[in-house]
Amino acid sequence: MPELPEVEVTRRSFADRIAGASVERVRLGKPLRWPLGCAPEGLVGRRVQAVQRRGKYLLVQLDAGWLLLHLGMSGSLQFAAALPPPGAHDHFEMHTSRGLLRLHDPRRFGAVVHVPSLDDTRARKLLDGLGVEPLEAGFDPLAFHRSLQMRRASIKQVLLAGDIVVGVGNIYASEALFLAGIRPTTRADRISRPRAARLHRAIVDVLQRALALGGSTLRDFSSAEGQSGYFQLDAMVYDRAGQPCRVCATPIRSLRQGQRSTYYCPLCQRP
Repeated sequence: MPELPEVEVTRRSFADRIAGASVERVRLGKPLRWPLGCAPEGLVGRRVQAVQRRGKYLLVQLDAGWLLLHLGMSGSLQFAAALPPPGAHDHFEMHTSRGLLRLHDPRRFGAVVHVPSLDDTRARKLLDGLGVEPLEAGFDPLAFHRSLQMRRASIKQVLLAGDIVVGVGNIYASEALFLAGIRPTTRADRISRPRAARLHRAIVDVLQRALALGGSTLRDFSSAEGQSGYFQLDAMVYDRAGQPCRVCATPIRSLRQGQRSTYYCPLCQRP
């Protein structure tokens, strides 16, 4: 599933190129997670002003309204002057004066939603519950610790929930917890202030490294320019069950938490 680094890599790969483009035609394929919210022809003539990101949502600002894009479990965007004819898994195309923006999503858990403003009830339903951005100044270590003290769930599940800090998905939560030396099953409210500070630093470090490496390509993720990510090649624990820890050589273990696979080192990560 594309996580924050992959979504930000995608944004950076086409935001400057599409800015200023006018919409010439919109084509819809099979239904996605939510309806578009307007007639496709209603977008024709709109001009793209900017592409922002909030959590795992891409926010395409138009001169009238916004498009909220989510890549779901298997989605990716392409943006180019010309692309091959659409296939069975290409479900949204926006032809513009600067190129074609296409959403490819085999599992169709992604979405493209038009709203007149970010104050619209549909936009607020999707965005209001998101936590702070981990790569912005608002991600404060003391506030992070205070929020953890209010949660009795395991720290891995708290990170995945996204309402304290947004965008730390399964891959990067496992990696950050390893870097901080915290067992993923540890209850969030039992994490001390020093350990929370280490986890805060680890989250920022892991996400920054992932951005620098173009994100992670496990199956079919690529940027809007078609580039794969390489963070997975440097992973310390993720998807390495049974392999030796890169630090202590203890075999990496895996378990299921909330129907997601979790990876950890039983020696380097303490409860």
